[in-house]
Amino acid sequence: MEIYKLQKIYIGNVVKRPSKTSKTPYVADIILENDNTNTEFMAHTAALGCCGMVDSGKEVIMIDSPNPKNVCKYKIMLAKTIERGKINIVGVDPNIAEDLVEECIKLNLISSLKNVKKYKRQQTISTSRFDFIGLDSNDTCFILEVKNVPLADYVDCYEKERKKMDFSNREINSKIAYFPDGYRKKQKDTVSPRALKHITELTNIKLEKKDKIRCIMCYVIQRRDVQSFQASNVDPIYKEAFNKANDSGVEIIPLQIEWNSDGIAKFICDNLTINM
Repeated sequence: MEIYKLQKIYIGNVVKRPSKTSKTPYVADIILENDNTNTEFMAHTAALGCCGMVDSGKEVIMIDSPNPKNVCKYKIMLAKTIERGKINIVGVDPNIAEDLVEECIKLNLISSLKNVKKYKRQQTISTSRFDFIGLDSNDTCFILEVKNVPLADYVDCYEKERKKMDFSNREINSKIAYFPDGYRKKQKDTVSPRALKHITELTNIKLEKKDKIRCIMCYVIQRRDVQSFQASNVDPIYKEAFNKANDSGVEIIPLQIEWNSDGIAKFICDNLTINM
């Protein structure tokens, strides 16, 4: 089912990231597809690593920058990956994940959140700001935090171990989506302190309020080629917090969305297998 459409999209190829002009990794130099002048423009990406999908040589789908005064003319929303000749469009912008969840709530597509009576976005509880707070169909308060999941692979392990493996005979759509993924200074550190804080606070709220409140983590998997989801093995700190949250009654929703090259998002499911 179609739930979202990007307006006025542009296809581009990444020349350099970070940009030659702006050294921040959130800005890339791009050339528009079919532009024979090879004019370079700057494009903003809201995610830091984008799992390598927005590096030099990659093809991306963009929209006009929301702020006309921004030095970046475009904003990167989607990335194109090609594996064994098959194209997959992946949503790399974490901010749109919240919009996708909101559309699914409005359309009653999330099986455990049908007929929501009311909700607000970006509300503060304790020391954290959560994406959604509302009342479900039974007048029970819920807190819902959204995390974008752009990365998927056949195994969830360190790159050094992966290089020793052969996946040529694996079904392309059999990947594992996992969270979090990103850069860190030390291997023993958590990848995303902010994500760790959110899931820890949701767990604490659930343990305190019990059945008086619903605490929900929604992981938005913006790609088609996966069959399961898990907290990443390469971040044992977050994985432990994830397991504790699940054991404490925090609801886990792996929401799978498929994008096409026209910038249209479709709802696939909200019940991917969760590997614990």
